[in-house]
Amino acid sequence: MMEKSETGKKIALRTVIGFFCYLLLNPLIVFLSAGTIRWGMAWVYFGVSTLGMIASRVLAIRKNPDLLEERASYRDAEDAKSWDKALVPIAALYGPITIGVVAGLDMRYRWTDPSPLGVQIAALGLAVFGLAFSAWAMIENRFFSTVVRIQTDRGHTVCDTGPYRWVRHPGYAGGILWFSMTPLIFNSMWAFIPTALTVVTTIIRTSLEDKTLRDELPGYKEYTLRTRYRLAPGIW
Repeated sequence: MMEKSETGKKIALRTVIGFFCYLLLNPLIVFLSAGTIRWGMAWVYFGVSTLGMIASRVLAIRKNPDLLEERASYRDAEDAKSWDKALVPIAALYGPITIGVVAGLDMRYRWTDPSPLGVQIAALGLAVFGLAFSAWAMIENRFFSTVVRIQTDRGHTVCDTGPYRWVRHPGYAGGILWFSMTPLIFNSMWAFIPTALTVVTTIIRTSLEDKTLRDELPGYKEYTLRTRYRLAPGIW
């Protein structure tokens, strides 16, 4: 028991360190690509995203302390779906990094004509809403794992409260909104290319996860009758 506890602590510590490295990686890449740190909207963007990501995880772990170890041990989860292990890095790492690189280069070489500040502020507002919606999903759902797996070892059940009353995958829905607004916030039309690839990957992941839950999680089929839409009410 003691050995398991110590292992869990080591995994959690590794994850916390990795999380903060991830938080530093994105702004570092963007500012290096832009060739300057004098970019006010980028500072606002990363300030909001950093505070939002830290707050969401602190609140989620306070409500469900075992969630940290679950999310931390995703690399060792033998029952995680193989297709998800391939999609996670694209949606969560390579996609966002590529968006940042393109947006930074766009800033440096002025590929995109300046847009009205009002457009950037409106996009930021929508992005914050998406970030908050995704955070709410994480806080509400104690089975909000990093990878798709049926968590029988944790008594996996259907979550149908909070944002899950309106869509079945609110975490993905909020993330898609956040990423979709990023090119407008950065004033980079070229960044829509990697953004589209990231969003498509997330939609594919949503579809595959939904099918997995239908087939393998007791009560999920009944839940789909109550909450009909996966990402966007009235659309899909």
